[in-house]
Amino acid sequence: MASAFGLTLPQRGVLFGVMTYREMLDLAVQAEDCDLFTSVWVGDSLTAKPRPEALGLLGALAACTERLRLGVGCMASFPVRDPLLFAYQWASLDQLSGGRMALAACTGLVAGGVSAREGALWGVKDRERAARLEENIDICRRLWAEDDVSFDGRFTSFDGASIEIKPTQSPCPIWIAANPPPGPFYERSVQRVATRADGWMTSQLFPGMLAGYWRRLSEVLAENGKDPDAFPTIEYHNVNIGSEREACLEESKRFLDEYYGPVFSPPMVEAWTAAGTPDDCVKHLNALVADGAKQITLRMTAWDQQGQYRRLIEEVLPRVGNAT
Repeated sequence: MASAFGLTLPQRGVLFGVMTYREMLDLAVQAEDCDLFTSVWVGDSLTAKPRPEALGLLGALAACTERLRLGVGCMASFPVRDPLLFAYQWASLDQLSGGRMALAACTGLVAGGVSAREGALWGVKDRERAARLEENIDICRRLWAEDDVSFDGRFTSFDGASIEIKPTQSPCPIWIAANPPPGPFYERSVQRVATRADGWMTSQLFPGMLAGYWRRLSEVLAENGKDPDAFPTIEYHNVNIGSEREACLEESKRFLDEYYGPVFSPPMVEAWTAAGTPDDCVKHLNALVADGAKQITLRMTAWDQQGQYRRLIEEVLPRVGNAT
């Protein structure tokens, strides 16, 4: 059974008429007042997929909520950002929020040269992103736990660095977001999550992806002396509720095309979206729970955000995890 639900704010939607900034913050406040939600999430990108900047938005969310965990997933710019500055910014956010921050970092790789063009602005090549992700995690962990830190890395080196603002959470968790298709980088991804992360975030972009990765990750966690049952997992997913499933999928495709560009095929949209009647959506989300999602965070891929939100909390989420 899914132990928790998150609400993913469609922050890039302010650029194409889904909602205003004020309406987006108000939606987070609504989630704060709903016991069904334990977290609210934002996305992240710099120039690859521009949107209201994640850390600035999280600061606003810290000020207008008190209970919800505040997450960024995935933090695609994590390998591009200066790790010392980021460690300082994230520690400040954790203090400001009272220890509610949730970081899900990722490589931020995007096909078609998009991430390569973004990385070039900061001198970061696509082939370096995975190694930079790992190195930056190591830097953040040390700066959050120690003073007078010296580090000699492949990409970043420094002597005697300290940040006076430490996170409220100790240790401050770093999850890794990963959803690789089967291929040459699959095993490296699994090993990275199992050995370096405090939790795993994913997006099911093709059928069976969540279940297959979780089976392998559970094996590697056990091999490394970690209990898979205690390892947090969260599925970053979409939802569109309506009377006709095909119409819901069509609107989700239009929404995602505006959000990311036309990079998701109809079968990918179908795998990544709980769409259709409340019964359809409950069945879809229950399947994710059965496949290994201990938490699910949902973005509503529709222009009528308030109508979708009401149906989500009244007709869908109370039934997820229950026999129907």
